Amino acid sequence: MIDRAPSRLTLLALLCGLSATAAAEGFLDDAKTEVLSRNFYLSNDYRSHSPSGKNYKQEWAQGFIGTFSSGFTPGAVGFGVDAHAFYGLKLDGGKGHSGTGLLPVDSDGRSENDYSSAGGALKLRASRTTLAFGEMTVETPVFDTSDKRLQPEYATGFLLNSREIDNLNLVAGHFTAFKNQDSSSGKGDFYGYGANTEAGGISFIGADLFPDSAFGGALYASDLSDTWHQYYANLHFKQSGVLLDANLYHTRDTGRALAGAIDNTAFSLSGKYAFGPHALLLGWQRINGDTPFDFVGGDSIYLANSIKYADFNGAHERSWQVRYDLDLGAFGVPGLGFMTRYVSGSHIDGTHAPQGGAYNPFDADSGEFQPQQGDGGKHWERDIDLKYVVQSGTAKDLSVQLSHVSHRANDAQAGDDIDRIYVVIQYPLAF
Repeated sequence: MIDRAPSRLTLLALLCGLSATAAAEGFLDDAKTEVLSRNFYLSNDYRSHSPSGKNYKQEWAQGFIGTFSSGFTPGAVGFGVDAHAFYGLKLDGGKGHSGTGLLPVDSDGRSENDYSSAGGALKLRASRTTLAFGEMTVETPVFDTSDKRLQPEYATGFLLNSREIDNLNLVAGHFTAFKNQDSSSGKGDFYGYGANTEAGGISFIGADLFPDSAFGGALYASDLSDTWHQYYANLHFKQSGVLLDANLYHTRDTGRALAGAIDNTAFSLSGKYAFGPHALLLGWQRINGDTPFDFVGGDSIYLANSIKYADFNGAHERSWQVRYDLDLGAFGVPGLGFMTRYVSGSHIDGTHAPQGGAYNPFDADSGEFQPQQGDGGKHWERDIDLKYVVQSGTAKDLSVQLSHVSHRANDAQAGDDIDRIYVVIQYPLAF
């Protein structure tokens, strides 16, 4: 069973206590306390045999995400604290339908009735540089925690941000533990498609260039212990309804090469044009290498065609995207938005992945190497979103999102044929 201590009341009391401490010590200036109510329904309807043997997964859960962010104490070096607390409650989901990622699953294969977690980070500020140490969310193109289920992901380590130089944001970090979206505690495990690092951690350094200008970019480098060195570059232009974006990753194995030999380059180009309430986006993406483009952290892929279900990151894969957005506020329904997109990928060939590596392991039962993907892999995904945000009144900022995802693939791509439905209702609770 999941350790349910601290309880929901304890978690909320922790946030209140931090607020009181902040006030007593004088760093409540610019402090924020928020609680987000998140109601999440997720249904997976498998149209082909799934790895778990289940044809259908469905769960419904209620979560509360509390966050407290203090200001800084006065002086040359200011001190502060960020804290978060989470409580999740199962509303529906039996043993036969568990495993959507909303709730932890016990040893018997059943969804836990509830789970909770809490964490925080100490932070220091000197001039325009901040250093945080503890458990936190992270947002960089080489390591990015995600917020796609009931609970956000968190990582434990340190993160440095510096804006001492105008038009340049320097970032550096080192993280040694990771808390999954359906877990109550962080562990020293960083899992990707084949890169499973259970010791050490991930380190990175990078720079965001001209972040407040129409034309900008970014350069980052990361090291996953004894697994890979990964490099990232971005150029983008945004002005007058036009967005052009180019992303490039290069990954090479290092140290003991725990995931095997890797030499992979991935890049994407996208262009978006907004006119009135409409917006149209076209995207193109390519993976060069005998292994997939791999990453750790749920959102650590800033390629254009990484979308709700598939990332279109197979070995040698080529993919294209078309997307359409509509703001229905222009038609008398302010706060209502619609989005649909279609992505198609092909030319996948995983048969040349290095034998014995994570992407082409040896199978003792068959006595042969079993690559993750075959030759001639192809697939497609179609997403449809409808989201409404209340604009005024007592329920202001309450949002309701309905999403439908369809994914179809051939055997060589090795993905699921699945129809997925999301219903997410969120409401920020004011204090």
